[in-house]
Amino acid sequence: MKQPEEILQQWISSVNSRDIKEILSFYDTKAVLIPTFSNRILDTSEKISNYFKTLASKEQLKVSLRENTIRIQKITGTISSVCGIYLWTMAVEGEILNFEARFSFLFDSSLPSPVLQHHSSQIPRTL
Repeated sequence: MKQPEEILQQWISSVNSRDIKEILSFYDTKAVLIPTFSNRILDTSEKISNYFKTLASKEQLKVSLRENTIRIQKITGTISSVCGIYLWTMAVEGEILNFEARFSFLFDSSLPSPVLQHHSSQIPRTL
């Protein structure tokens, strides 16, 4: 059984390699994704796949963790919540842009596809 930190690092590696099949292998068939770059709730494998295909088409795509922001909470047994901040980098219309976002995952490390829920949103400006 993998630890939550290991699952998160492997997810990041799969996104950075743009391996759609590998990315999708993390998401349970009933997973819910509330993504960074969409205003829709994605609750089917097809919707999640389409989202990551669009994202993977961006040049210079990379996601990196703000390591000091990571928080892990064991919920029960094999279920954990992992949250923090990551930085998305990609080319948009030829310009390299950075998008800082907060994220949360609900992992069940006993499952081959451990992501049950994933929420991500860009960090808003503070007032």
